[in-house]
Amino acid sequence: MKTGGKYILSVILGSLGFALAAILNIIVPVKADVSFEKHIVAGYLVDSNEAYRIVLLAIIILFILKAILDYRDEARRKKYIRGAKFRFVMGILLFVWDALGTKYQILTQPFFPGPAGIMEAFISEGDFLWKNTLYSLRLYLYGFIIGTFAGIVTGTLVGWFKRVDYWISPILKVLGVVPAVVWMPFALTLLPTAFGAAVFLIAVSVWILVATLTAAGVKETPKRQLEAARTLGGGQAYQVFHVALPHAMPQIFTGITTANGYAFTTLVMAEMMGQPGGLGYYINASKVWSAYYKVFAAIIVMAIMFSIITTLLEKLQNYMLRWQKGVLK
Repeated sequence: MKTGGKYILSVILGSLGFALAAILNIIVPVKADVSFEKHIVAGYLVDSNEAYRIVLLAIIILFILKAILDYRDEARRKKYIRGAKFRFVMGILLFVWDALGTKYQILTQPFFPGPAGIMEAFISEGDFLWKNTLYSLRLYLYGFIIGTFAGIVTGTLVGWFKRVDYWISPILKVLGVVPAVVWMPFALTLLPTAFGAAVFLIAVSVWILVATLTAAGVKETPKRQLEAARTLGGGQAYQVFHVALPHAMPQIFTGITTANGYAFTTLVMAEMMGQPGGLGYYINASKVWSAYYKVFAAIIVMAIMFSIITTLLEKLQNYMLRWQKGVLK
């Protein structure tokens, strides 16, 4: 089969699962005793079941648009074709979940609501969910940026100066095995606001990992490269910023991407322990009232936010390490 025909089939297959989920959502009657309240969304009166179908339609449109954009790039085209079966299965799983969680409610309620039930959280209190998402994002960015900057500075000093290594390395090793949230009571006592305490915890979780891997990368800089820079008249600052740090960059980004996951874990736990807002706070408050459809909605938002940030970090890493193309296979 020619590439064009295979690509068209992958587009159809990838969208078919979500199309079937939408169609079956319409034709399969609701057997469970459940009603859908209507809410005004973007000027239209819709219920959560209708909103779920709109989301499925939006997903199909996005996949088709992506197919159009990816067609001209061979690598992206092959990746799109490989993902067709996965997208199809995801659509079928959504239908099964809809049937078990909403149509027949075979799954234990209210702990496992269907996708239409989860949409209720987005259309009934979307503004409140959005405000908590922005709170989490602001908290995360403050802590992650501060922790990354401090980690690179600390790791560079530890990797370059033996005296700093002597005093700081044992501290990093000890703190590295202690979860950041353990310091929550001390942070709340020492810092003036709960927001500042959470930023501190996130920054610490990021700082330790980034500092450790940055130091390892700087220490592993080949001596011949440093000697060459010194021979050409490069001073200590030149050797650090133009030789050691570029050499350590792959390990620095390994630390940053790994710390990203630790930062998110710390973020959620910190928000559950005294923050006035955020997705962790939203989950905690919803759980108290057994509103588990709101808990699932917050988890979905977290997953999307984490995926976006991870993708942006990967693109930054690919740009900063573009010199590796053709060197590493």
